[in-house]
Order: sequence, then structure tokens, then C-alpha cells
Amino acid sequence: MAVTMRDVAILARVSPKTVSNVVNDHPNVHPDTRARVQQAIAELGYRPNHSARGLRSGRTGVIGLAVPELRQAYFAELADAVIAAAAKRGLSVIVGQLGGDREHEIELLTHGLPQTDGLLFSPERLGTEDRDLLAYVDFPLVMLGEWIFGGPTDHVTMHNVSAARAAVEHLISLGRRRIAVIGAHPDDETRVMGPSNLRIQGYREALAAAGIEHDPRLERVVAPWHPEDGADAARQLIESGLEFDAIFTLTDALGLGALRALGEAGRVVPDDVAVIGFDNITISHLTMPSLSSIDPGRTEIAETAVGMLVERIEWGAGSSRPARLHKAAFDVIVRESSGGMASATPKTSSRQPAPQTLNG
Repeated sequence: MAVTMRDVAILARVSPKTVSNVVNDHPNVHPDTRARVQQAIAELGYRPNHSARGLRSGRTGVIGLAVPELRQAYFAELADAVIAAAAKRGLSVIVGQLGGDREHEIELLTHGLPQTDGLLFSPERLGTEDRDLLAYVDFPLVMLGEWIFGGPTDHVTMHNVSAARAAVEHLISLGRRRIAVIGAHPDDETRVMGPSNLRIQGYREALAAAGIEHDPRLERVVAPWHPEDGADAARQLIESGLEFDAIFTLTDALGLGALRALGEAGRVVPDDVAVIGFDNITISHLTMPSLSSIDPGRTEIAETAVGMLVERIEWGAGSSRPARLHKAAFDVIVRESSGGMASATPKTSSRQPAPQTLNG
């Protein structure tokens, strides 16, 4: 594993901020302390991140975006939205794909993406228990997604629980009572935060509020979140013989697979089974039938995150300004798979207040 700033700080018996000051050649460091930190750097072979060097020598005009997997349509479309938001500000974007590899994610937090002024980072294998790692980041950083809450960095995410609850409430409003959910993750049992757990929470809350008994057999575990996996889960649900009249899929990709499996089995959508997904990816309105979905505010997420990152770059990596949390507004998009029109416009919305401050 790569040597981190934290390792240097421990060996030199100083704070990470002091190590950062030495690395960035700040003048207000006692000579003895500077020598001790430099000795620790040499002894450990610590390599300062490229982003900080770029900021010292002049900005590159490039920001980084790191996501788990571009094969997932949500992340591909998020990248497109980030590139558009950056272009408005005269910036280019380098996109990195980490493949859900924990070691790669830690390495990225240690060194950033080469030749970038700052980073938008959506991890998959780091969790809230890893938020202390963020204290040692010495480049502008904005976190995306659901895994790390309460850290010292700006964070832009979505309303997973309330949006999922709204999706299931929509199905309940149609008179559906046996509502299955596809997309629980097998490794999420010990991880409270994370999109699948949060969306499952919203699903259960909607059932409870409507007085519908929760049947755990209707919760189907799926990993990864690809269309073929959604199709397999729906086939297993059909073959189980369990009664169900609606399906909530935790992503649209899973929903597309579920529509395929239902069609193969002769189940008519939405007459026999109503379906709603999550993400509102572009292809969702082109399927037969078109897929109802939750639009989680992807454009707002991209615009807000890029704006926050640009501010952090302007303020400087060592800025002590409080971290901010922003959750984008969502929409319930009702299409043919739950009785709406093919080219549906938003039916209901959740409005989000101004960004909050984290950690004081």
C-alpha cells in the first residue's frame, strides 16, 4: 500500500497539516520540525500528490471525476453532466474508473488524479468508518454518493430514502399491495450507509406507513446492478411462485432487466405487474413499455459538485472553511410501466433547501 501523509505525520510526531505545510513549502514551519518531517518523508519514501504540485506551479484547468464503473449507465450519464458543468466554467475533466476496488480508492485519496486541480470522488468500497482518511487529503475534494457521511469535505448526494419511499408510495397509490424490490446488496448488511440499504429503508417505510405487511421473501438480493442481473432476479421471483403485483428496482438498469423477464413470462406490464426504477437514465423512456423511474437530480448533483469544487480550488487546499452537504431534489417520473404516458414529465417532486454545513 502507498505511503500516506498520515504515515509521515505519525513517524514525525506532527499533525497532517504540518506535513502538508512542509510538502507545500510554507514558510511558517520551525526548522527543526521541517527537518524531522523531511527525514520521515525520505525514510518512508512518501510521494506528495500531483494535484498539490499542480496548484503550486499554476492550475491545470482540469478537474478529476472518479466513479466505480462507467458500465453503469447512471455513472456514465453523471460523467456527461459533470463534463458539461465543467465546460461552462472553462474546465476539462479527466474521468477515472476504480472498479469498486478498495485499495485503488485509498490510493486515490492519497495522491489524487495526476495533473488535476481537484477531484470529485464517488467511492464504492469506502464507508463512513473510513472518513478519518479524508482528514489527510491535501487537495481540493468533493465527495459524491452515499458511502461516507460526516467527513470534513464537501459532499453532494441524493435523497435515497425519501425518493425510494416516494417510488413505493406511487405503486401503493395504484392499489398494489404485494410489492417486490430488486437490488439489495449481499455485502450491505453491516454497512448502514449505501444506496441499496438506504433505498430498501425507504421501501420498508412506505409499506409500514400504508399498513402493508413486510414480506422479506419479496426483497431480492442482486449484485452487481446490471440489466442481466435484474432479469435473473425477476425470473427467480417469478419461479418462486410468490404472489406479487409490483416491482421496485433500485436502479433503472435492474428495471430494464425485470421488464424483459416479465415479458418472457407473459406478465403484462402494468396490468399484471407495475414497475418503477431509480436513476431516470436516458434509455428508460425508450423501452416497451417505457419505465417509470425516480430522477435523483443528476444534473443538479453535477452542477453543485463542480461549483463546490471550483470554490475549494479558489480557496486553496488548506482552507479551513466548514464542509457542506447538499442533497439534490428528486422527481417521480410516471411512465407506461406504472400506467403513465411514454413521454412522461415529472409528476411529483421533492424540493431541497440550501446546502447544509457539516461538522459545525
